[in-house]
Amino acid sequence: MDLSNLKPAKGSTKKVKRIGRGQGSGHGGTSTRGHKGAKSRSGYSKKLGYEGGQMSLVRRVPKFGFKNFNRVEYKGINLDFLQQLSEKNGITVITRDVLVQSGYVSKNDRIKILGRGELKAKLEITVHAFSATAKKAIEELGGVANTL
Repeated sequence: MDLSNLKPAKGSTKKVKRIGRGQGSGHGGTSTRGHKGAKSRSGYSKKLGYEGGQMSLVRRVPKFGFKNFNRVEYKGINLDFLQQLSEKNGITVITRDVLVQSGYVSKNDRIKILGRGELKAKLEITVHAFSATAKKAIEELGGVANTL
């Protein structure tokens, strides 16, 4: 065996269907599109979700509930994560910028501290919101919970 007689394994490659290259190609004439109709024309595209005139799924399925467009979405961070962060980086002041640099939140996220886990360090935390249990746990250790 050498480079001159290398070829792909049997059945691993298919012949490319060259459409619209004359009658000799076997795919000339209508170019495998059939005769007439919208799908045979160039530039055809059907609307997203269109089902040929049948009532579309989006319209068949009932809608329910309520979307509050005034809702403020918070990224929740628990006390155990703050404890890990302070131990790992040796910091006592945690701000929004520190959390963004750690990669846990993006710069546009609003941050809320939640009460899961145990806090052992005395921390000064400045974020957008605190749960009642988290604020209590921080202040019991002599820490400060500042709201932006």
